[in-house]
Amino acid sequence: MKALYIAWQDSKIRSWHTVGRLSREQGGYRFNYTRGALESPRFQYLGRMQDKSKVYRSETLFPLFANRLLDESRPEYPEYLGWLGVDQAADKMEVLARSGGQRGTDRLCVYPEVDPNERGEMILYFFSHGLRHLNGPEQDAVRQLKPGVRLQMKRDDNNAYDCYALQLTTGEMVRVGFCPRYLNQDLRSIQDQTSIQLTVEKSNLDAPLYFQLLCKAVFTLPREFKIFKTEAHQSLAQEALVA
Repeated sequence: MKALYIAWQDSKIRSWHTVGRLSREQGGYRFNYTRGALESPRFQYLGRMQDKSKVYRSETLFPLFANRLLDESRPEYPEYLGWLGVDQAADKMEVLARSGGQRGTDRLCVYPEVDPNERGEMILYFFSHGLRHLNGPEQDAVRQLKPGVRLQMKRDDNNAYDCYALQLTTGEMVRVGFCPRYLNQDLRSIQDQTSIQLTVEKSNLDAPLYFQLLCKAVFTLPREFKIFKTEAHQSLAQEALVA
């Protein structure tokens, strides 16, 4: 995993904005703000990185992101990796990408910059969101899901909080959550032009709600389509060093 995007939620209107990019380079890590950081007047800055026009570099993972990783010395760490569907050899960037890096104390999460595999396929993993909003039969349906089961992404055009919302449903059209908001716009555009194969990757009934349903989306980008290349993803930065 070479690069991650950072998404921030405006708590007042509940919209998500891509505000930065974290990448791993030879000798350390690099962070820069993206143009999405200018979209909301309520977004200020992240951690100690107060100048949106600069590139920040560090030999070690910035504390803002390192603090989103479960300590490897914790006894539950192997179980945590199991929920994420990664092994003990996974590096910090991969664990961050798969977990989403969310904490209850702020409105940030991360998602990976993806590249096609040798077959030209894009593979994207994400956890189903909004499980706490499901009704009883829908929650029962989540608990019955097994790895490999096909899911669908259905437009939710009447969603009051997100005009790009995508519901995740079973083949019987039972709702089992939502696609993360910061992926919706791109995935909608892709789905308009080609098929997306969506399956259950992991079902973790013993995990906290956020980690219970891990999904895998496989698709080939339509011709001329560039994922995560909107204006919000473009860099604002100029080179600078972080202390």
